[in-house]
Amino acid sequence: MELHNNVKVSRALSPVAAGTDNTAYVSQILDTANFANNELAILIGANTDADATFTVLIEEGAAANLSDAAAVADADLLGTEAEASFDYSDDNETRKIGYIGNKRYIRATITPANNAAGNIYIAAAWLQTGARKAPVA
Repeated sequence: MELHNNVKVSRALSPVAAGTDNTAYVSQILDTANFANNELAILIGANTDADATFTVLIEEGAAANLSDAAAVADADLLGTEAEASFDYSDDNETRKIGYIGNKRYIRATITPANNAAGNIYIAAAWLQTGARKAPVA
């Protein structure tokens, strides 16, 4: 099966000017309806801080605005949030984490710590496969 007509790619985190503080990066909310597989792909740029860390959290809920957001149980993730997290030494790498839970909406938050002097570039995309109706636009 070819990939092009069977994967939906959505914006999670748009590239932005380098972050130089500990403000969290909060993704767009993803609607998981009609897709069996939901994955977050994180793109890490260069980080000039010498001790910054970045912790990934995946939340789920039934409300479209995630007003009912709760942390996803480890059993509903493919990979772990620890594996998707990164630090100052992970320049120009990628991370991924998948969701297999049963809630309709999910989002990711990447929270920096100790990023006082660095410039970090982060972007991310949601990838969805296993559509109930294909091809996917």
